[in-house]
Amino acid sequence: MSIQNTNRNIVLLIIVASLGYFVDIYDLVLFSVIRVQSLKGIGVADTDLLSVGVKLINSQMIGMLIGGIIWGVLGDKMGRLKVLFGSILMYSVANIANGFVTDVNTYAIIRFIAGVGLAGELGAGITLVAETMSKEKRGYGTMIVAAVGLMGAVVAGLVGGEFQWQTAYFVGGGMGLVLLVLRLGVMESSLYKNIENNAVSKGNFMMLFNNWGRFKKYINCTLIALPTWFVVGILITFAPEFGKAMGATEPLSAGKGILYTYIGISLGDLLTGFLSQVFKTRKKIVVIFLFATLFSVLIFLFSKRISATTYHWICVLLGISTGFWVIFVTIAAEQFGTNLRSTVTTTVPNFIRGSVVLVTLSFEWLKSPFGIIHAALIVGISTLAIAFLAVYNLEETYGKDLNYIEE
Repeated sequence: MSIQNTNRNIVLLIIVASLGYFVDIYDLVLFSVIRVQSLKGIGVADTDLLSVGVKLINSQMIGMLIGGIIWGVLGDKMGRLKVLFGSILMYSVANIANGFVTDVNTYAIIRFIAGVGLAGELGAGITLVAETMSKEKRGYGTMIVAAVGLMGAVVAGLVGGEFQWQTAYFVGGGMGLVLLVLRLGVMESSLYKNIENNAVSKGNFMMLFNNWGRFKKYINCTLIALPTWFVVGILITFAPEFGKAMGATEPLSAGKGILYTYIGISLGDLLTGFLSQVFKTRKKIVVIFLFATLFSVLIFLFSKRISATTYHWICVLLGISTGFWVIFVTIAAEQFGTNLRSTVTTTVPNFIRGSVVLVTLSFEWLKSPFGIIHAALIVGISTLAIAFLAVYNLEETYGKDLNYIEE
């Protein structure tokens, strides 16, 4: 293949992976934005909005956990490209179907299906980009994928706030289906093609658990991003309650908080991805941003009588600080051989998303004896300590040759 064709394939691949993740995040965040409007639209009583909302979020989360394993294994067994477009098709169709729901049970089933679909795109996209680009430049590719993708949360906030909830779902599904047209010209990873017909074990999920070294790497890859979901799942989700405890001068909105936090995360992903390339290190950049996260969390928790505007700026700061999602996923892709790379890169982000359940339960358990502020402080510092330890236990992967397999 000529250099010109190779470069064209890389550019097209980055565009497709970026826009796929954009629609992925759009759908992931959209339910939080239009939860109340959509549930009222199908006749759910005001007193049941919270409990039904939790049921639907849990349905989606269970789908993502299951989907992460399914798509990850399929990515190693059948190819990254099939998973990339298969997952986009599934969550796009589910998005459109969501616009037609009229009862809670159907809503829950479709959110589960959407969750399964949403679990596959990021891992497949990052794996393809990492395996297609040169080892010196692949960090730029994954940086663009994550930064563009996370802006989907911003668009979800804008569309969900301006249009009817059915229209917001149709927009997401339509964007995904249009994106599938771009699959023409995107090629499979050459590294995967090299082992496609080999007898080597591919996508064997149990290989991550039958060897201590691999298991240790896998767990540490997952735990790096734990503070991100503490920030989004606790500080931002429960912003109204934190606002009351801080004596905020006006109500703090979780929806607006998500919008500004994801703007910050997108900026942070651009910054961390760029810095990791300039300084030729993944680990040191993550450590720096973990310290920034600690600083930002302390600012948030110990603020007094803040206004909504100040809260929004703090959300941006929290987002930038936790904007090492791109490095987190890239590190996972670079830690393992070609026959397990998709399995790891797809399951890791979905497992860490699922960790928000444990983080939330810990917060709820500590809230009564310690109060909301100090409970969040304890949980936040604990997640950061775990993340620091996880980074310490991983090898530096910048510039690592990915052309190898796990025996």
